[in-house]
Formats: sequence, structure tokens, C-alpha cells
Amino acid sequence: MKKSLILLCLLSVQHILGQENYPRDAFRSPLDIPLILAGTFGELRSNHFHSGIDIKTQQRQGLPVYAIADGTVSRIKVSHWGYGKALYIAHPNGYTSVYAHLQKFSPEIEAFVKETQYRNRSYEIEVFPEYGQLRVSKDSLVAYSGNTGGSSGPHLHFEIRSSLTERPTNPLLYGLDVRDATNPTLEALYAYPLSRDAVVNQSEDRVQLSLTRQDDGSYLASEVAAIGTIGFGVAAYDRQDLAANQNGLYELEQKVNGRVTAAFDFDSFSFGETRLINTLIDYEYLSKYRRRIQRCYKLNGNDLSIYKQLENDGKLSVLQGMNYTVEITLKDLAGNTSRVVIPVVGRREIPQEKKEVQKTDHYISAGKPNNFDLGKARVFFPANTFYEDFYIDLQSSNDTITVHNNSVPAHKNFTLTFDTQGYDEEFLKTAFIARLDERLRPDYMKTYKRGNTFSTRTRSLGTYTLARDTVPPTIRPKNFKSKQWLTNYRYLSLLISDDLSGIASYEATLNGEWILMEYEPKNNTITYNFDDKILDKKQCDLKVVVTDNVGNSTTFTSSFFRS
Repeated sequence: MKKSLILLCLLSVQHILGQENYPRDAFRSPLDIPLILAGTFGELRSNHFHSGIDIKTQQRQGLPVYAIADGTVSRIKVSHWGYGKALYIAHPNGYTSVYAHLQKFSPEIEAFVKETQYRNRSYEIEVFPEYGQLRVSKDSLVAYSGNTGGSSGPHLHFEIRSSLTERPTNPLLYGLDVRDATNPTLEALYAYPLSRDAVVNQSEDRVQLSLTRQDDGSYLASEVAAIGTIGFGVAAYDRQDLAANQNGLYELEQKVNGRVTAAFDFDSFSFGETRLINTLIDYEYLSKYRRRIQRCYKLNGNDLSIYKQLENDGKLSVLQGMNYTVEITLKDLAGNTSRVVIPVVGRREIPQEKKEVQKTDHYISAGKPNNFDLGKARVFFPANTFYEDFYIDLQSSNDTITVHNNSVPAHKNFTLTFDTQGYDEEFLKTAFIARLDERLRPDYMKTYKRGNTFSTRTRSLGTYTLARDTVPPTIRPKNFKSKQWLTNYRYLSLLISDDLSGIASYEATLNGEWILMEYEPKNNTITYNFDDKILDKKQCDLKVVVTDNVGNSTTFTSSFFRS
């Protein structure tokens, strides 16, 4: 009996994850407008793959969002950044739909959320309603589209995940209608010498190949003269009809002499592997030139599950006197393709461009923990913080430390610790660890203070220092004045900001009672909706307290009238 149950579970998982079994008629669209995409599934983002599709909402907020099928609300999360206001609905067929960056929820769900926020005395919440507590039916209104969280403009972020594994899958596999008759675009093509003896076009380093458009729409690359183990990379994007957005590729296939040596697609991936995007792209090139090159071969440390086929990790071993035809095809889900042919000839040439390896006093063994004492500071890298071994540049000067540069990606958090012994106590009360940006402006890092040490955990290489914030936050009313009658006002709004360490917390009371303020950090606004509470006094006394990340605090008080 137990074996039968296990087999049934395995078959269910296979049904959910198998591409050929994605149900194409089970779900409706989450919006009642033509679907035009601002972002596609698997798109290359900063340190992660995009886990859904971004649907344009006609440059406005407040469009009705509908349940794509019968189900029950399984999770609600409201946060200042990330997904902002997000709703998760579990469906009986084993999938969960996700709707993010929402303006607000449907009345029943909104009431549940507000009750939770007031009970917790917090705008940011994460709650998991009991199964069946908030049931929805297909076509029912569940929310309104918005621009909350880390959104850079009004849109609906939409996902479909496996309820069992929480693994996101490409929503376009489920039959959602998006007009697309546009081929992917190949912007640039690169060749990489990979082995110690490898040379490509007289270079030991990455080289860009010239491209010629053919009559059939394909590309022909210039001849590659090479020896040793080499690989290729593409800078490319895809577009759907009716939108100019440069979205991500769906599929890439590489053939050598007609044989598939590498193929991957973005049907699905796990959140646990999403940061491995930094092994798929040329991270060093991105840090210098802000262009993402997707490698057609696997690096060490690349454990991505997106690969359908790999031979010799997608690398090509070029022998003297041999000829090879490499063909790379870019595809989208609608079947549109772009193709480039690369002639490769095995010819040993004297390299004119040498690959320089910058050697320093410190070396990272990626598979082991690495601990470095820099005098007034220490840096600890856990095992597998990095994908490869390399010489790391570590410099220390007074209260400033340089941890290499941003050309190397970190997979895990490392710990940076400053020795604060000898610093003035008054300085330390409002001091914090800051990362200096390109203009040497300090960005606050979450700082842990223990005894005579300050420490922080981060994945970002760069320059760090001890900074001080002595200026408290500012608060000023946005849509009202003191002693004003606000009878016909729907909401109350204030501007809050901090010049250095940033806002840590805020709290507001009205006539001594806690009220919910919705914080929108993108425009530094906190807003109270008068519908939340029935005021029993004509004169209302407002008190707002805002605290920054080092403890500086500002209190704002005002009175207004409302009948």
C-alpha cells in the first residue's frame, strides 16, 4: 500500500512538471485585456531569473484581476519592496497562481488583510489562511493591478507554480494568448578560449565575432581560427508583437556538425537555483559593459536544471587541421527562430592578445572556507561563496576596506567585521557599515553591533567603510495642513525621508489609537485611508514617529477636523 502511494505521488509530480502535460485549457487569463508582455519567464534579471510574466496594464493601476480557476487563497504577503502586495491561490489541479505588485485586494480579501494588519500593528504582513477560509471561483475578482513593491511601473506580475514543489513554470505553456510573430534578435556573438592552450582569432581572451545577415534572415559569422577547447556566447533578446520591450529568450540550441551539443529552455526552474544565473552569463562582461552574454556552454558550479541536452558541457575541442560548423538557434515559445552559423577551422596561431591574470597576496579556494585578517577588519567567506578559484584583491586603509570589485559574483553571503575598539562612544552610537557606490556615496548595510565589533553579511564585493548618521528623518504633510477641515478627504498623506541610513520604522496614531499607514518607499509617502476607522471626534490629533536605521527619531504632531 505504501509503495503504491509513493508511486502515485511520483506520478503526480511527473504530471505537474512534465512539459507535455501542461493543461492548456484549465486556466483563464488573469486580466480582461489583450496580454502584452513587459517581461517573460526566465528573463535575465539582476542575480536572478524572472519567475513569471509581467503583463502591461495600459500604463495605469486599478485594472480588475481575476482568479484563473477555482481555488483557495493559500498565502498573502504585503511588503515594502519585492512583490509589494501579493496574492497566492492554490488550485485543485496541483498548481498555485501568483498575482503581484497589486494596488489592493477584492473587498473580502482586503478586509481579511486589514484585520491582520491592525492585529499585528504592521503594514508588512505574511499570512497563510486556513485551507478553504478564503475560497475563490474562476472568473471572480480577487484584486486590482498596481505598482507596489519593487515594481518600476504599473503592471501585473503573474506566476504559475507547482503547489507541491513551489517550482515556477512558464505561464505561456498553459495556453495564455500572447501575439507573437517576431523572431528573437541576436545582438552580438562571442567566442571564448577555455583551455590553457586555447587561442581564438589570435586571442587568449574573449573575442567578438562579426556577423553578416543572409538572404534567408539567418546570420553568418566570420571564420573562427582556433585551437584547444573553446565555447560560444550570445547577447540576444526576444520581443512579442505590440511591445518594444527587449524580453528574455525561451530556448537556445547549439549544434556542431549537425549534432546537438547544448540545449536549454525556460519551461521551469527552482527558486533555489535562480542565483546560478551568474554562471550562465558572463558576469565580468556585465559588470564592465552592462550587457548580458549567455554562455552556450557550462561553467564549473553551474548546476542549473534548464539544460535538456549537453555534450562535453557544450564546449568544442578544436584540433589542428579540422573544420567545424557550429550552428546556434534562438527560439521563442511561438516557434519563431533566429539562427547563426559559425565556421570554425582548427589552426594554431600565435596569440597577439594575452589573457592577463591579476595575481594578489590573497587566493580564494572556492570549495573551502576562506578567512582573511586585514588588521582593523576581517573577511570570512564560507565554502562555495564563489563558483571558481581566483586571486582576490583585499585592501585595508584606516576605516575603509576594499573587497575586490564587482566583476566577480558571490553565490553566498560573506561576513565583513570591523574592530571598533578605540573609536569614540558617541561616534559608535550612530555609526554603521556602509558600502560605497561608484560615486563614493555610502549605502547603509544592516549592521550587527557586538562588543567592540561591527559586522555585516552581504553578497556584494566592493569598498566598505564606517559611516555615521546623526540627522533624524524628516516628516511633512503632503495633502493637508494643521487645523484644516478634512471632511471630504478620502485619505491622509505624509512625506517621510532620511538622508543617509534610511527608514527603519514608522508608526502613527490618531487620537491615541494605532492606525495603518501604507508606506510607498518609491515616492517616500505614507498614507492613511479614512475608511479604515470610524472617527468619533470632530478634532483629530495625529502623531507620527519615524526612526532611521541607527536610531535617530523624529516625531510629527498635527490636528485636523472632520465631521
